[in-house]
Amino acid sequence: MNAAAGGMVDTPRRRALIVAPAWIGDTVLAQPLFMRLKAHHPELVLDALAPRWVAPVLERMPQIGRVIDNPFAHGELQLGARRRLGREIATGRYERAYVLPNSLKSALVPFFARIPLRIGFTGESRLILLNRRHTLDKTALPLMVERFAQLAEAPGALLPRPLPSPRLESSAAQQAAALSALGLQRPQKLAIFCPGAEYGPAKRWPARHFAGLADALAAQGFAVWLFGSNKDRAIGEEVIAACSGPAPRNLCGSTTLAQAIDLIALADVVVCNDSGLMHVAAALGRPLVALYGSSSPGFTPPLSARATVLSLGLDCSPCFKRECPLGHFDCLNGLDVERVLAACLAAAAATADAAPSGDAGKNPA
Repeated sequence: MNAAAGGMVDTPRRRALIVAPAWIGDTVLAQPLFMRLKAHHPELVLDALAPRWVAPVLERMPQIGRVIDNPFAHGELQLGARRRLGREIATGRYERAYVLPNSLKSALVPFFARIPLRIGFTGESRLILLNRRHTLDKTALPLMVERFAQLAEAPGALLPRPLPSPRLESSAAQQAAALSALGLQRPQKLAIFCPGAEYGPAKRWPARHFAGLADALAAQGFAVWLFGSNKDRAIGEEVIAACSGPAPRNLCGSTTLAQAIDLIALADVVVCNDSGLMHVAAALGRPLVALYGSSSPGFTPPLSARATVLSLGLDCSPCFKRECPLGHFDCLNGLDVERVLAACLAAAAATADAAPSGDAGKNPA
């Protein structure tokens, strides 16, 4: 401890480093771990080492102090650069690190930073790199969110349930700034579609179905905005081309992730494939209809009481493939527009009934 002015004693704050996932959805699902850590150790400062594309999600979590850029692309070892980054991070005097990804590479920086306690699942050849290792029991921890949260407990200890749900922050001022920056005005009734999915076509509801849903919602007075990355812009244009009614606004690739968070927070209903933005919408507490094909809501469900999950539950799904191995995509082609529309209208109506008159869907997250 160092003596401070006036005879006060300055006690260094306890600090922990989170090595965050590289996917937006996984990062959202990690928040209950951060909540548990802060509940166990209220004085602990949590900083995150994260790729820049997921940093805006972490910045909307009140449990996270500082986000440190993790500059390494997927698959890059760059041992020397990781060693240098570890030495820089060592100046933060972290007492522990929580390594959420299971790769060997993800555990290198905390090791090079000489962080005394390095916590994670055993993973691939990490016996030296980690010194508090958990062994994954997939039966005891079927959900990804549970696996992350287990790291807050002692190895082998039972995970206390229920877990808190993720909750991202978005203020009215941030929402207004996002609208202004993009030259948008919030319509009276707003539906947001996220038609992409980074993993592949087997997780994407067909563009023609999204178009049919957009036409049906437009007939109910909704404006439709499309969100996603620049890679999803072509899918958004497919949706627009297949519409027979008012064209949705294609914002895929036109927003930053922070702006997308703030605009999704304004939606009366959000329709998503199993994707990172689905988890964002759930964590913002928006009425959500989540569409599952090749993946499983039994592993990465949207963690919100306001989410409706639709899945046909075919014998061939979930296959967890990027492309349909049978070539027919029945798990998503067979999910008809009428069923999704009914779920959307029910979700939006529940929001309107719960909100004060004239304020439905406009409350900040």
